Amino acid sequence: MRVAVLGTGIMGAPMARNLAAAGHEVTAWNRSPEKARGIDGVEPAGEIAEAVGGAEAVITMLADADAVEAVVREALPALDGGVLIQTSTIGPEATARLAEQVPGLVDAPVLGTKAPAEQGKLIVLASGPEDARERVEPLFDAIGAKTLWLGEAGAGSRLKLVINTWLLALTEGLAEAIALAEALDVDPQTFLDAIDGGPVGAPYANIKGKLMMERDFPPSFPLELALKDARLALAAAEEQGLRLGALAAIAEQMERAVEAGHGKDDMAATIQASRA
Repeated sequence: MRVAVLGTGIMGAPMARNLAAAGHEVTAWNRSPEKARGIDGVEPAGEIAEAVGGAEAVITMLADADAVEAVVREALPALDGGVLIQTSTIGPEATARLAEQVPGLVDAPVLGTKAPAEQGKLIVLASGPEDARERVEPLFDAIGAKTLWLGEAGAGSRLKLVINTWLLALTEGLAEAIALAEALDVDPQTFLDAIDGGPVGAPYANIKGKLMMERDFPPSFPLELALKDARLALAAAEEQGLRLGALAAIAEQMERAVEAGHGKDDMAATIQASRA
């Protein structure tokens, strides 16, 4: 297929590369043009219309809803029969607005960060019209290890917020446990060893815990985007009359770490809000 990828940051660039490696003809655009250059097998485009023109599928992977909606507005005039696949985390409200503008929208946020994206092992939370499924599945096979089909457009974004709420709680809980261990003169590695392989352990704890202990946060998933996702989940919960107290506290901690200059760091840097 001829595919346009709009947004080639931490996630979009490896997704474009994997699509090209699978034999698709891929054109990429990014607001910062240098990020769309030098991706193996991918043709960079200087303008959105140039990337989208003639594409059978257009994939957006951008930071937030504002960026997605702005880019889609520019892309729509050139989207001549191509299917739009929205893979960013933008929340149910923005997804609903997008579905009104784009008939046949495939709402497909992905689970995974930098390494799974590079390995083509993302999990795709796909939702949209049934008649688009056959067209887009080869693309999802190229970027992901598994695709879950969930129903009408919007179902993918709703599930993504649920999963991210759990992930944020896990990350913040890990951060506070490690910060407490340090304060009590307990080796944090001993804590990780104690939970490893047991019912309260999680492989994710070893991955993020190592970054927290080393105080080194190369971005796999930037903290500022994790905070954005927390706010999306809180807004969706409020819309349904729910009060998610723990998530609200997590958002406050992450906001403190972002204000301290860690927004571009990996989300593991949320621990910096707890350290004295």
